[in-house]
Amino acid sequence: MLDARLYFLQRLTALIMAPLVLGHIAVMIYAIQGGLTAAEILNRTAGSIGWAVFYGTFVAAVSIHAAIGVRVIAHETLKIKGAALSLITWISGVVLLLMGARAVFAVFAA
Repeated sequence: MLDARLYFLQRLTALIMAPLVLGHIAVMIYAIQGGLTAAEILNRTAGSIGWAVFYGTFVAAVSIHAAIGVRVIAHETLKIKGAALSLITWISGVVLLLMGARAVFAVFAA
């Protein structure tokens, strides 16, 4: 039953990520075509609760989605099972979440 839950959770995070990816790409294309530099983009997004929520949601969805993907790869390729597989899943998810949250916080607090 857990594998079915993880399967559906990964699909749910994909549904969440799809519009966020499109939004991110659209904003980046708009910003680059407008001639904005990375520093100017960061200055415009600093302190914005909206952008923090947008990218915070993105980071959470990606962390869950990727951790489940790493779990599947570790099981199918390396034949890892049981507690070790769960540990790999949790560690990869937490590491990705912390790295992403750090980046979101750095931009928000800048």
